[in-house]
Amino acid sequence: MKKLTFKEEELLKILWRLEKAFVKEIQAEFSVDPPHYNTLSTLVRNLEDKGYVTHKVFGNTHQYIPVITREQYRRRFFKATLDDYFSSSYKNLVTAFAQE
Repeated sequence: MKKLTFKEEELLKILWRLEKAFVKEIQAEFSVDPPHYNTLSTLVRNLEDKGYVTHKVFGNTHQYIPVITREQYRRRFFKATLDDYFSSSYKNLVTAFAQE
């Protein structure tokens, strides 16, 4: 799966919390300065293109549902971080934390 941008990850966290949602429902979750409807719609479609989200059609609107769980995402993210920054070594990871 492709990496997510900060905004895409933020949106996915909202979808995990809601379990399924229409774009308007996602927009309502932003308490301060919510993104424009079209912007959110594009971000959700990007998540769908990347394989993180699917949708159900209701008339002319879509309800979006996460395909990947928070735990599955965490494992993939952690493995990628371990591979990229610690040479795939848990020992290197623990050493880095101990030095910090």
